[in-house]
Amino acid sequence: MDIFDDMRVFASVVEKGSFSEAGRALRMSPALVSSRIARLEGHLGVTLFIRTTRKVSITEAGKLYYDDCLDIRRRVEEAESRIIEGSDAPKGTLKVTSSSSFGNAFLIHKIPEFTARYPDIHVQYRMTDALVDLLADGLDISIRIGPLVDSSLKSRILAPCPRYIFASPEYLLRASTPETPHDLVHHNCLLLRFPGSKQFRWRFMDKNGIYELPVSGSLDSNNGAALTEWALAGVGLIFKTYWEVAEHVKAGKLVPVLTGYMPNDAYIAALYPYDRYLPPRVRVFIDFLAEQIKTTPYFSSTLPL
Repeated sequence: MDIFDDMRVFASVVEKGSFSEAGRALRMSPALVSSRIARLEGHLGVTLFIRTTRKVSITEAGKLYYDDCLDIRRRVEEAESRIIEGSDAPKGTLKVTSSSSFGNAFLIHKIPEFTARYPDIHVQYRMTDALVDLLADGLDISIRIGPLVDSSLKSRILAPCPRYIFASPEYLLRASTPETPHDLVHHNCLLLRFPGSKQFRWRFMDKNGIYELPVSGSLDSNNGAALTEWALAGVGLIFKTYWEVAEHVKAGKLVPVLTGYMPNDAYIAALYPYDRYLPPRVRVFIDFLAEQIKTTPYFSSTLPL
């Protein structure tokens, strides 16, 4: 029995959520997927999935085994990278993800320059505002914006990236300008909302330290660009980094408010799952981003006023 191949099938079922979807991804029939899982369960002497006519649910033993499978898969990839990339220029497939705002404003314009510099690296880029699991999705790098949190992932800070609250002059004329964060209870706050999102609590700072306040509004979206368009239309307030709305601020279409209450604890950071060995393709991409961000004026640690 090829245990590693069966582990690959098992991991695919976990990640896809069903035998049929895993089979489609692996180009195998659902029946073959089922038989491979049964063989693996027989080998291990445990039940990995609870199967019903409606769904497949992973067991506690399956969850533990899946974590080990991810670790083994990452170690195999690292071992392959050492051989493939060890003596030559960086090469291979680089899987990158970022928020749609960072992607549209910056990354999609820089990736062609990166691949021109490193033609043997093939970039697979995914934009999403939802939370991602780098290990489960087989990703190399995630570029994220916000306060750093405890994580099993490694990280490298690329630039400070404080957030501010913005609104159109028309909205502020109609609804008044908030003087303190607690005034936001009377304002329409436009929220980035998706499973796992924390954007319905905005962060502030006073003499006692950093705190969070719940906010609400009439509109929310899983896409940050939609929020910006609604703010430009005078619908409400948005919570954004300066670079996301720099052109609108310069044009006078958006105005920052509550600037004295905003903490400087957010960053642009590259997150990656590699523990012992950072493949050259990953290292040179992170170095490239750091270089490009450093020379881009609107990635500023302070708000130009």
